[in-house]
Amino acid sequence: MDIASSLAAYWYFHLPNFILAVLMYTLLGRVLLGLMVDADSPNYIWRFFCRITDPVVAAVAIVTPKVTPPVLIWLFSFVWLFWLRVALHYTLLLFNLAPRIGGAAS
Repeated sequence: MDIASSLAAYWYFHLPNFILAVLMYTLLGRVLLGLMVDADSPNYIWRFFCRITDPVVAAVAIVTPKVTPPVLIWLFSFVWLFWLRVALHYTLLLFNLAPRIGGAAS
């Protein structure tokens, strides 16, 4: 099975996994950039990171104590997204729907 057919056959795994990975690493970029720029910075990269990750941060802020600094909420969001990716993969493995190394599903 080549890569193109693997991507098409397991789109239900690759697409959510890719979106979650993009959010995770954008959050990591937000944390690192947040160390250098102000929260109201007009920097277009900063605004892009904030715009992409604000929905995730808002969802995590609901279950996080209000006294938590924003940078910790961003890091908690990163961790929650990581575990969401693990749960997605584990769930698909449980139902034998996840892609296997070499492309063979058993």
